Amino acid sequence: MTQAATRLDVIPQSGHAGAEIRGVDLTRELAEDEIGTIRDALLKWKVVFFRDQFLDHDQHLRFSSYFGKPTPAHPLFDSIPDPDYPTIYPIFRDRFKARIANSSGYDKVRWHADVTAAVNPPFASILRAETLPPYGGDTQWSNAVAAYNGLSAPVQRLADELRAVHRFTPGDGAKPTEDYLRRVERRPLVSEHPVVRVHPETGEKALYVNPGFTQYISGVSPHESRRLLGLFFEELGRPEYTVRFKWEPGSIAFWDNRSAVHLAPSDLVTEHDRRLYRITLEGDVPVGPDGRESVALEGEPFEAV
Repeated sequence: MTQAATRLDVIPQSGHAGAEIRGVDLTRELAEDEIGTIRDALLKWKVVFFRDQFLDHDQHLRFSSYFGKPTPAHPLFDSIPDPDYPTIYPIFRDRFKARIANSSGYDKVRWHADVTAAVNPPFASILRAETLPPYGGDTQWSNAVAAYNGLSAPVQRLADELRAVHRFTPGDGAKPTEDYLRRVERRPLVSEHPVVRVHPETGEKALYVNPGFTQYISGVSPHESRRLLGLFFEELGRPEYTVRFKWEPGSIAFWDNRSAVHLAPSDLVTEHDRRLYRITLEGDVPVGPDGRESVALEGEPFEAV
């Protein structure tokens, strides 16, 4: 990496989540202080955005490597990536339709953090846009630290003691293909995580459940689990904790998977193409307020290649 740096501008996009970073060219090598500024902004705002950054795969990988080690593109769908770039996951509109096999699957997109069914979910994801429809397809993020802080003190104390099981599933109401189901059955991925995760860098507490992967809370009745998760999910989705990002060609979103959840677009019903590429970075095992780590119930850790 280089030593001479330009001044970066960090521009907040909402009250609790999201900042746009300007004044940097991600196609070149970055200086140490530029990397530090980006990381500090990520920790504060949970997701950072860049515009007009037309990276190729190699430049995407180099930028990602400043912050961590890339994982395989996906824990289940290893046949999807380009063999020359096994850590880059292509997100195409037609590929999503083929995986879910029914347009009703779009209606079941939910808030989630990436791959929390693994015992060590990715610490971050870096998504770049190449081809986009002229309208629709926005992505939203929510600050899970703000969501925890929004709970009353008695509910926080209860949440601090709870653990929940996360599983990789197609999602309620979706109609997956037979190939999708075979892959899920062949590589089950199930873990028990603390409901509240202590961020390993900032020490902040974040709600660490999400509708996309969390199945139930351990040690309570199904009725209690549904009610508690409903409360936590509602808090995560409160509009004041969120930011909405309108993609353009050359846009990049970089989010902290430990303290943010995101909502993929569900309005991709036009005939326009949409093509993005994602790299996820290896994460550590979550730890709760009581010091207990997450536990793998089925499947292997999601480790860097």
